[in-house]
Amino acid sequence: MTLHISRRGNQYLKTAQTLLRTARTITDQAIAGQLKALADDYQRRAEKASRDDAAKALARSAVALDERFA
Repeated sequence: MTLHISRRGNQYLKTAQTLLRTARTITDQAIAGQLKALADDYQRRAEKASRDDAAKALARSAVALDERFA
């Protein structure tokens, strides 16, 4: 299944990518590891935000159809 990334999810992904780029340039491995963990968290947030946004859009469509055919 392909997941469409919502605008909100896309913003989380951009933040995650920025964190990963920064982690690659840092020589302190402890800080780099924390940034990578934070980037992973933002990637999970992107997936969740996209799923939630898709569910909300589907619910709005269902309500619109119900109103149209009621």
